[in-house]
Amino acid sequence: MSRRWVIAALILAVLVVGGVFEFSRLRRRVSTLSAQQPTEAEARRDVVAPQISTPTDVQSPAQMFWLAPGSSDTLAQSTIQIALSSDPVERAKQVLAALITQAPTAAQRTLPADATLLQFYILPDETAIADFSDELASETPSGILSEQIAVDSITRTLAANVNSIVRLKILIHGQEADTLAGHVDLTGFFPVGAQPAVPAPVPSIAPGLLNQHDSTTPGARATPSSAPFPTAAPG
Repeated sequence: MSRRWVIAALILAVLVVGGVFEFSRLRRRVSTLSAQQPTEAEARRDVVAPQISTPTDVQSPAQMFWLAPGSSDTLAQSTIQIALSSDPVERAKQVLAALITQAPTAAQRTLPADATLLQFYILPDETAIADFSDELASETPSGILSEQIAVDSITRTLAANVNSIVRLKILIHGQEADTLAGHVDLTGFFPVGAQPAVPAPVPSIAPGLLNQHDSTTPGARATPSSAPFPTAAPG
């Protein structure tokens, strides 16, 4: 073999070896960057529901209700430190956001990780309206137990942290849903904390917040309170 061919073969070998090392380096770099990137759901949640903060926020203990360790049907109270507002609406948003994002383990989650609290209102009669993204309904496991656990974790967390709410209405993407995932009835209200001796007149909600429809539901469902549903916006 001529000297020219030997030199060409050596150059080619060097290029091949260099290419292998460079490919390995790039692959490690891509893996590192991928691990650092938020998931699509997390990125969407950060855009739709950025961190809630107000001028009155103070790091305070919040009482949260997730599944007890090793249990699939029992809620346990956990205390975490988060920034809490003195405004009850913002405070409710903060504790519900934490309920979704700060579960101690994935097995203790009560709400889907991809779910987002879109809006939250408290009406003058202390009725709260919580509007969740579609994932609350589409990713909650279908079944009376799992659905009831999800609702109970919401109501008990609100009751423990916001003392100005007596009942809760859950909406899915601004609409009234028949059920959460096929069983628990969402057409009425869920009690939160102590109920008033004499219910106050129920104000109405702004048109467009939800579409009312006949609430007759088939089959056996776990049902919330049968109090009338508000129909126009708080002032």
